[in-house]
Amino acid sequence: MSVLGLLASTVVHASGQGVQSLWDSALGKHTGLRPNNLDWCDLPCWVGAVPGVDDVRLPASLQSWDSRNHRLAWLALQDVSFRNAVAAAISRHGAHRVGLVLGTSTSGARQTEVAYKKRHESGEWPADFNYRRTHATDALCRFTAEVLQLQGPMAAVSTACSSSAKVFLTAQRWMDAGLIDAAIVGGADSLCLSTLHGFFSLQLLSENICRPFDAARNGLSIGEAAGFVLLQREPASVYFAGGGESGDAWHMSTPHPEGRGARDAIYAALAAARIGPEDIGYVNAHGTATPANDRSEAAALVEVFGAHGVPVSSTKGITGHTLGAAGIVEAIVTAQALERQILPATTGLAVPDPLLAVDLVTEARPAVFQYAMSNNFGFGGSNCTLIFGKTE
Repeated sequence: MSVLGLLASTVVHASGQGVQSLWDSALGKHTGLRPNNLDWCDLPCWVGAVPGVDDVRLPASLQSWDSRNHRLAWLALQDVSFRNAVAAAISRHGAHRVGLVLGTSTSGARQTEVAYKKRHESGEWPADFNYRRTHATDALCRFTAEVLQLQGPMAAVSTACSSSAKVFLTAQRWMDAGLIDAAIVGGADSLCLSTLHGFFSLQLLSENICRPFDAARNGLSIGEAAGFVLLQREPASVYFAGGGESGDAWHMSTPHPEGRGARDAIYAALAAARIGPEDIGYVNAHGTATPANDRSEAAALVEVFGAHGVPVSSTKGITGHTLGAAGIVEAIVTAQALERQILPATTGLAVPDPLLAVDLVTEARPAVFQYAMSNNFGFGGSNCTLIFGKTE
């Protein structure tokens, strides 16, 4: 099994653009969530919309790919240091030896929603509507490959909220099999009516800002984001140590009440990283702020680490739940925490739920730790846990 260094990262999210802005928000508990003012959605909720996404104009050569999801990806891919790192990897290994594994859940659904509206009004599909390039699940991969000029194997992962966490394991398998020498992993998910109304119909959407692990939590806030990480078998300050997956299939939209699927993913990740629970110094929780999710995840954490056994926080109060992009966004936060040796706080937390026996980080604080964990648990029991290590 290969140990993969995180050579470069880039991200765009509701509280800003870039890894530094994400980390600054995590330290200062600055949220990007705002009361919903989308002119195409009137639900009473808070959302994590990326500033400026509606103003993005793709180059003429990429216009056929235009969608809200690809605009998010385009914003993230404007990071010069990340692009330079990718160019260096291509120069070293060849474009055909750099893999691409990206996660998404709804992909470019918003573009299709707009097309349906126009069809309803006029009776015809818009002439420029291109489902294959704007909405299809693999469109994000093909768009990103064109932007970065990649020619290696690529795959899209769509397993709800664990999508862009699972990409790390796929990339690792490809490298171990000798298919590629480097990989770009990540994901993007954008706001759309399908997601917002879907969670509203499940009564999981909070009318107020989300409060992970709070005694008064009553639902999540949906956000959007895009992020990418370059992985190589090279020394780096932070590396991917291993990951674990599970499929508990307990319920289509509700986690097992005792957190069995989450527990299995955590144990699998620990085994893959060849460490024990005592080695983990921080957990970035899935922490969606729904009553059932936080209770289930807390049960799993207590079973693995013991009551109050490891510092835990959720950063969804900054970005909202970015669904298919949550894995990559929170992996980047976790990597930053390791590199900087600081535990980020749970944004939005006011009064910790006394029934959840976890050590919640309420204010950012320094710490010394070599391994950190990031959890992402999706609908249908599609669970993934990632472990990152700090190079000594």
